[in-house]
Amino acid sequence: MYRRHFLKAGSLAAAAGSYTANAEDAAATSADLGPPPILKSFTSEDHRKRLQNIAICEQGIRDCLRKHLILNYIPGQVSYNLGEYPSRKPYNPDDYDEQELDRLRDGGIRLIQIMEDWNDLLNLFGGNKFTAVNPRGLRRFVDMVHKRGMKILLYESTGYMQQGDPELKDEWVRHQDKSVQAAHWRLIRCSPASAGWRAFLLPRTVRILDDYGVDGLFNDWGYRPLYSDPDPPTKDEVLAWKESAEHDAAEEDLVGLIYGEVKRRGGIYKMHADNNNQPKFTKQYWDYLWVGEGVWNIDKVREETKNHLPYVIPGFDFRHPDGKPKNQDEIFLHTIPYMQFPLLLAGRPFTGERATIPGVQYKSEEKDSLLREWRAMWKYYQSHPNGPFVYGPWDSFPIWDMKTLHAKWLKRYLPLVQDGTWAYLEVRSSNLFASQLPQGVVASVFANRDLHIVLANFSQAEVNIRTTHSYVSAWDPKLANTTWPVPARSLQVLRKA
Repeated sequence: MYRRHFLKAGSLAAAAGSYTANAEDAAATSADLGPPPILKSFTSEDHRKRLQNIAICEQGIRDCLRKHLILNYIPGQVSYNLGEYPSRKPYNPDDYDEQELDRLRDGGIRLIQIMEDWNDLLNLFGGNKFTAVNPRGLRRFVDMVHKRGMKILLYESTGYMQQGDPELKDEWVRHQDKSVQAAHWRLIRCSPASAGWRAFLLPRTVRILDDYGVDGLFNDWGYRPLYSDPDPPTKDEVLAWKESAEHDAAEEDLVGLIYGEVKRRGGIYKMHADNNNQPKFTKQYWDYLWVGEGVWNIDKVREETKNHLPYVIPGFDFRHPDGKPKNQDEIFLHTIPYMQFPLLLAGRPFTGERATIPGVQYKSEEKDSLLREWRAMWKYYQSHPNGPFVYGPWDSFPIWDMKTLHAKWLKRYLPLVQDGTWAYLEVRSSNLFASQLPQGVVASVFANRDLHIVLANFSQAEVNIRTTHSYVSAWDPKLANTTWPVPARSLQVLRKA
């Protein structure tokens, strides 16, 4: 039913992922979509400037962590809270969502991600984990997103099924007694080597794309590595490959099949492989990798993901006080130098009511910090019906105004990552600076029509950096200079004068 709409939306990938600092390009609206400026509007002088800036980098940068040509990159992404689940009644998008989507679009968001709350995991409304709580309402929301030139992904999993689901079969699962339990979740991991699980999963996954007209999927993989699993294979498994610490072979094959179907439709595939992990595959069967859930230290997220394959979308987990930086701007210090930009939480307020639904079997509150947090959020929401609000289970509580902050920094980030930019991350040796960079300072370079240097100071003291050429501040380009103070735990972005 939605095949034509899906393909039309898929053809917009380059446009939705392309941004420019030029006024004539920035004036484009959702009705003016097509190839990025480097393909459709660069003049010979634009190409000359780009090639000259790349030459400066190629000749002047002797060593860096890695370099990458930026193509079809959508930095502005949001996990949109469509409504509570479990719930007393289904979500139902309305004028609130129209206004929220307008605000997100105006703030640079181009990719909407809906988590598992879109589906009826607990069979409360006659559906299941592969069908919408409110099919008509979900399709209406998808149309709202597409009307604004944005894309939308729905949650799915190549592994998780709810324990006790009437369709779950024992032969798909090695460890029935080892479910992931929190709040209302009792998630069993089905084996990617199970023939029966594949026969069940794959047609239902394709049906999600067909039934709701979305632009792709977000895979929360729900996978335990087979090579280290102490439980014996089930009678339904076929161990066709050698599994190892370096290669999740059966999982790669399963994910690759779905990735191929999404790509055949011109869509986007996003993955979450637990914590800061990157899948151990021989090929990159994903477009975006979400990291950070359950990792309480923001420096740890940066260090463990800075050399992951592009593109990484950190979803910082602020539930633990140790994971919250004192300075909110510091979130962007940890991401921008490594060609990353954090996931925003937005949509409808996350009320926490989902932790109070009659008839739902919850984990014991004494043993479940997540359930305690949700119920605390519900008490807060009842006493603050007009906000400020949180917008997801990993949001800062006490509350930060991340929507405003995210839009401000995204506006600063977009000129660095236009299509056709060469990014040189963590430059270790170059002639761009008058002396070796101090300990704890990282420089990354982004070359296109403009040449940008990102200076990131992860140390606890202010430093002064001298450049060999004259630059201006990308945020306040009034005065060219060669000496740049960078305060402790802060970021400076320069543009070649």
